[in-house]
Amino acid sequence: MSSKNRKWSEDYVRYGFTCLTEWDGSQYPQCMLCNVKLSNSSRAPAKLREHFKKTARRGAVQRLDEFKLKRVRFDASATLPILGFVPIDKPILTASYEVAYLIAKQGKPHTVGKTLIKPAALKMANIMLVKAAENKLSLVTLSNDTIRCRIDDMGDNIFGQVVADLVASPTKFSLQLDETTDVSNLSQLILFVRYVKGDEIKEDFLFCKPLTTTTKAADVKKLVDDFFRSNGLSWNMVSAVCSDGAPAMLGYNSGFGVLVKADAPHIIVTH
Repeated sequence: MSSKNRKWSEDYVRYGFTCLTEWDGSQYPQCMLCNVKLSNSSRAPAKLREHFKKTARRGAVQRLDEFKLKRVRFDASATLPILGFVPIDKPILTASYEVAYLIAKQGKPHTVGKTLIKPAALKMANIMLVKAAENKLSLVTLSNDTIRCRIDDMGDNIFGQVVADLVASPTKFSLQLDETTDVSNLSQLILFVRYVKGDEIKEDFLFCKPLTTTTKAADVKKLVDDFFRSNGLSWNMVSAVCSDGAPAMLGYNSGFGVLVKADAPHIIVTH
């Protein structure tokens, strides 16, 4: 008796899977975390959930909204030849991420991977190594879109790790925030966090988001509230808030500190 041919369900995205359609129309689940293609019989939710628990690292993308965004990028950049899917070798994928990390760290344009780094690597391999090495290096994808996706994925992963560490912190964490203006004259809210992880006190950048309305205390508070709500955080997890001496922060009746204390009287507010 043949196994049940399950149909794809969008609900499977919550387990980190996208739908892989072969040239003959058959569909298979593909993990967006490890690129593994599973059989149709493995499409049972219990099996997908089990694979996700084994594959997902602590702090990795785990919320449905993040998986939906990741799926859009994943499907757009996947290697899908006309006659079927060709999986990416792990060393090739790792090399692509390592180069993307170096490009991001140096603040170089994403196009430098394709226009300079890859041609240079191929030249060196051709001169100093065997032809097979050059052929192997040519498989590493370093296009502008690929580098952008790799950097986005690494950023999402780091962000997920910080949020997971905040949730798991044995003590409450503290915040430091400031409102600034970028080169396009757009107001941005920058938030830093200090928390305990293991035996260490860590400080990390949490987010930088635009203030699209005004820079009043109520708008700053709403932006932080929305961020907390969408990432499973709350003011009850916060012990102290530090800000600059701007009027929106210092207002006696409607300053940011006053609004925070109204929700969480235990929080220490300093300027």
